[in-house]
Amino acid sequence: MPVVPFDTLPDSARCWVFVADAAIPESRAATLLDAVDRHLTGWAAHGVPLVCAREWRHDRFLVVGVDEAATGASGCSIDALFRVLAAAKPQVGADLLGGGRVAWRAQDKQVVVSDRDDFEALALQGAVEPTSPVFSTLAETVGEWRHRRERPAAESWVAGMLP
Repeated sequence: MPVVPFDTLPDSARCWVFVADAAIPESRAATLLDAVDRHLTGWAAHGVPLVCAREWRHDRFLVVGVDEAATGASGCSIDALFRVLAAAKPQVGADLLGGGRVAWRAQDKQVVVSDRDDFEALALQGAVEPTSPVFSTLAETVGEWRHRRERPAAESWVAGMLP
């Protein structure tokens, strides 16, 4: 312990959803996940190991969860995770730390990631519709990620960007 399978984390576990600005091919994802797994194995807050897990989805989403009922993450421990992701950027060829990204499924079911301005322009052009699935990248708990991961744009946090 403390790394556990992601599906064993309670819905109340805190999570961070990191979205890559470009799809990460399997070979480079392995490099990223090896670095993340090494970090999580020793991840601690004030010397206390964190009960944590990670999930990788759609060549773009890294979700890291911490069961704060067991041990809470501290600012310093979270910063350490961010440093691991920043250090991995050159090896994986994608940035997982940039903010302001919207991730959704295009009509061909492919996952698309863009900044908010581009998303809004695409919505005005009709490339994004109110029914287009949008990912809940702002999820704060594992349960929110699990149960509300994809929502129609009109019912998601981007609703105000739709025409």
